[in-house]
Amino acid sequence: MASAIPGPISLPQSRYDLSTYWGRVQHCTDLSDPTMLLNTSASLQAAKDLVSQYKNGEIKSMTPELWTAKKVLDSTIHPDTGETVLLPFRMSSCVLSNLIVTGGMLTPGLGTFGTLFWQIANQSLNVAINISNGNKSNPLSTWQLVQNYTIAVTASCGVALGLNSIVPRLTKVSASTKLILGRLVPFAAVVSAGIVNVFAMRSEEIKKGITVFDKEGNEVGISKTAAVYAVGETAASRVINATPIMVIPPLLLVKLQNTILKGKGLGIMTLANLGIITVTSFVVLPFALAVFPQYQGISVDSLESHLRSLKDKDGKHIDTVYFNRGI
Repeated sequence: MASAIPGPISLPQSRYDLSTYWGRVQHCTDLSDPTMLLNTSASLQAAKDLVSQYKNGEIKSMTPELWTAKKVLDSTIHPDTGETVLLPFRMSSCVLSNLIVTGGMLTPGLGTFGTLFWQIANQSLNVAINISNGNKSNPLSTWQLVQNYTIAVTASCGVALGLNSIVPRLTKVSASTKLILGRLVPFAAVVSAGIVNVFAMRSEEIKKGITVFDKEGNEVGISKTAAVYAVGETAASRVINATPIMVIPPLLLVKLQNTILKGKGLGIMTLANLGIITVTSFVVLPFALAVFPQYQGISVDSLESHLRSLKDKDGKHIDTVYFNRGI
């Protein structure tokens, strides 16, 4: 993000009001804009130079060009490390990276092998996104990554296979209800594993705490309480993000299979499924991402005792600190 560029002057967080839900929706629309994937190394460097000029006082006010430069950096650079996030794991690539995996998981009639393959593929992608975009205060070791990945894959595959075996045995529900429940099995697997994934992959943050900052962006301490908020909200956001994408397309496809797609071949069904997933993802993703602010403040009275007497560089008491929730 643009905040990673050094300089004594802070950039505005957004051109939108992030204290409101609608403002965050607009901001997240910028972050997930797939056209940002077209930026080259040269355009990224130009954006860094322009933002650096502002943060060092050479440019006095925000201009349309500066807002564009900030958008480029916010969608490409990790806010904690200042490093470029690998292209498939950026938020601007979220819909495209998830499209094939989601389409695979929601394909009707998957057998055991297909279910296992797509659940493993989904959790592998989730782990890569977590590593690429998570708070970097306490990075995991390679062994911890392997352990947590195994936990997440086991959870998703266990839920998916377990529910796939249970749904056909339900005797007190109609065939249409069984069909709908069967189509929602991937949703249950993704949600349960997503929660496990977040807490497992970011367990070190809860144990050791994450960095908190003053309003000027200066590091002022480490907080375990802030880490609990950050990881908990991220887990909740995974449920919110997955719900429309994993629920609307399969239910809509069931309806279409009984109407205009009735009797159509597998190719038509697959294209329809991917089309519904794509449209749903692009429409709902900013609304889901905006539920929790990525950067948010928390009163020092809610934090550990050693953070309640913080003072800024001018010697004034700090009432509120800020942290990066991660994605």
